[in-house]
Amino acid sequence: MKKTDKFVVRLIAYFLLISAALFVLKPQLLEQQAHFEVLLAGNFIMACITALSYHLNIKGMHAENNHAFVRLVYASTFSKLFLCLIGITIYVLLTKDHISKLSIFILLGFYLVYTVVETISLYALGKKKN
Repeated sequence: MKKTDKFVVRLIAYFLLISAALFVLKPQLLEQQAHFEVLLAGNFIMACITALSYHLNIKGMHAENNHAFVRLVYASTFSKLFLCLIGITIYVLLTKDHISKLSIFILLGFYLVYTVVETISLYALGKKKN
């Protein structure tokens, strides 16, 4: 199995695991006024953004030019960060009166989890390449 295939399997596994945890914890989340639908959408969007980011990093690893590598790694990092910030901004603007801080912190937790998954996969790929 290729390393990219392992990443896709790992990404899908984490997506399903987080989604299952959200469904199990749904009563507690709703009790704390967290926005369940926003959390489900955020989980899906973070998985998609992570796949895009991973693709950009892989493309950068195979670039002949060192400058291209650095550009693609920066593009990957900034695109992931800015897309997350845009998503949270849209959430805040749409729910001005009923913003759930818990939802925002959980969404940031998703960012952290998916970033760790991506970094571990890229580290293993880079270690094998060298």
